[in-house]
Amino acid sequence: MMDNSSQEEEKKKITEIKTYPVPFPLGEYQENLTSNTNTPSKPSKDQIINQAFKFQSEGNISEAAKYYQHFINQGFKDHRVFSNYGVILRDLGKLQEAELSTRRAIELNPNYSKAYLNLGNILSDLGKLQEAEISLRKAIELNPDYAKAHSNLGNILSDLGKLQEAEISLRKAIELNPDLAEAHYNLGGTLSNLGNLEEAELSQRKAIELQPDFARAYFSLSTLEYSNKNTIWKNNLFSETILKNKSKEDHVEIYFARANILHKQKKYDDSSKFLKLANQLKLILYPSKAEILINQSKVLLIESDKQKINQKEYRELPESIFIVGMPRSGSSLLESVLTMNTCVGDLGESDILEESFLELKEVDQKLTLAQLYWKKANIQKGAFNITTNKNLYNYQYAGIISNQIPNAKIIHCYRNPLDNILSIYRANFAIGNEYACSLIDCTKVYLNQEKIMKEYKSRFRSKIYDLNYDLLASNPNKEIKSLISWLGWKWNESYLSPHLNPRSVSTASNIQVRSPINTKSINGWKNYKDMLQPAIEILTQTDQYQDIIS
Repeated sequence: MMDNSSQEEEKKKITEIKTYPVPFPLGEYQENLTSNTNTPSKPSKDQIINQAFKFQSEGNISEAAKYYQHFINQGFKDHRVFSNYGVILRDLGKLQEAELSTRRAIELNPNYSKAYLNLGNILSDLGKLQEAEISLRKAIELNPDYAKAHSNLGNILSDLGKLQEAEISLRKAIELNPDLAEAHYNLGGTLSNLGNLEEAELSQRKAIELQPDFARAYFSLSTLEYSNKNTIWKNNLFSETILKNKSKEDHVEIYFARANILHKQKKYDDSSKFLKLANQLKLILYPSKAEILINQSKVLLIESDKQKINQKEYRELPESIFIVGMPRSGSSLLESVLTMNTCVGDLGESDILEESFLELKEVDQKLTLAQLYWKKANIQKGAFNITTNKNLYNYQYAGIISNQIPNAKIIHCYRNPLDNILSIYRANFAIGNEYACSLIDCTKVYLNQEKIMKEYKSRFRSKIYDLNYDLLASNPNKEIKSLISWLGWKWNESYLSPHLNPRSVSTASNIQVRSPINTKSINGWKNYKDMLQPAIEILTQTDQYQDIIS
């Protein structure tokens, strides 16, 4: 078998390979093909396929791809080839081409369950989660005992917020194949989001027991308040061998996991070293997109003045609460507080506002932005009189929300910028937020967000509430009562115990919100002062934060 580092080199070699129907001449590979047969003539269809399968099983994806490409260009039709080639294209990040190849496999053999599994994975990568769910359910329909399909479906259901269904699907996968480490890992993540932290720990431990080099499981376990009954996994995590023959993605997970463990041991200098390694490597894999975010904020600031509606006409329509700000600013805690009110439906980090806005611009719609948004909210959550939307980057839309969505209220979450930037830098976000890996870009985005919100507050002060996380953590009684009063809700003591909220939480804060409100993270930046120097230099150049470290 070829190791992961060699596989990365193979991926580099193949990046320029053109996909069908562009002809791909075998050239020098014709001799190789013939030498693997018992005849001096042109290799047969089966010989080409078998050679390709052999290369792919050995991890030699560049050679496998060349054979698959030759096979396709010769007009041969075999569902296994198109399905396997789709897997290679997905690994190369060519998702649209991977989808086309895999759909071709399904056309050739509509009963090939593996192709539906592969298609589900590709659709998930493309963000088409509903379609991915359908494809994986089809794989299970064709092969009810397909453990990997049940596991992957559970992962998709978890991403869709269907956590109870996800748990059922993942437990089915484990029932079918108790040794499937991926299923135990996925179950651990789902149980964590459901608040079942003890069992989540056991699931992650099991994943590592089955696959001792499972990088993502180490990271997930490092985020939990794990017990010290068994420290073998921690010894493995810090061993010299765990990084051998691993992909760069795995290195990122392992470095973040090590940083988390060292942070809990209060070895902050050592934690800093691994945080830098993790983020520097992740930034190479996923370059920062800070400027795109900043430029979009400016565009939407101009857009916010273009259209207004008569708010009085919509007084009886639903109340929409938008929680905005930077990631890791206390927004998950706030959402847990608000959803202690049983009349409130939480939409999570939904992007339906942006979807509605773009749909309104691109299509001749008879509905208003508000009506489109409420329609999508009802589809996603059901009929609630009050909904919360915790897509934090909706701060860019604060003016549009204020002008075009009646009965909308905006709560701006913020905290000490250095604590906020540190928390973002430590988060290892699964997708998006690429700027988080750069302290400089993170600081720029923070300041831009603050500037944008300052402008919107000057225009729409009555619609925007300031929620300072530091004050909330230090004096929850006072701050929560003030917020509930601003919302016009009846007071209930349950608002002071958001950690008892049974709701599922699928954000990076899913562990912290299970604990009572506390001040543990306030001024945590001081432990990482040296590492945070790039952020400090930028912040101290502003009037507002010139004395931030004094």
